[in-house]
Amino acid sequence: MWQPLPERVQQAGKGKPMFKEFKEFIARGNVIDLAVGIIIGAAFTAIVNSLVADLINPIIGLLTGGTDFSGHYLVLKGEVPPGASLQVARDSGASVFAYGAFLSAVINFLIVAWAVFLLVKAVNKVQSAAIRKKEAEAAAPAGPTQEELLMEIRDELRARSV
Repeated sequence: MWQPLPERVQQAGKGKPMFKEFKEFIARGNVIDLAVGIIIGAAFTAIVNSLVADLINPIIGLLTGGTDFSGHYLVLKGEVPPGASLQVARDSGASVFAYGAFLSAVINFLIVAWAVFLLVKAVNKVQSAAIRKKEAEAAAPAGPTQEELLMEIRDELRARSV
């Protein structure tokens, strides 16, 4: 049989206001980090979408002779006028196998994944360079202290006076 933990019973008995609990929840570092990640992710999505639509897709269009895969489909059931676009085929109520739209989505995904990979790789490179710099600074041999230098001078002076 389930029994509540004693500390939970004590907390429940305190009658902690909901606003205070919410404030503690929001103040946790993980929640704030998550919120920042989502906001930056949304901004980064706009950049990546522009990269794909405005820079990379035109280059792919040049390489493939201007072929736009997103309009390619097969009619599974129904009547579609010859040469109709995918949207017209869908609007006519026909059942279509839109392999071109899927292929375009896969290509866009691969481009976005590649851009994210390059970004993460660059960030990791910068981070590892910063870590190596800190390690090099920490590992640098410390010179003699002032007291050690004074003791060496004292010992040298004693050796000369003898």
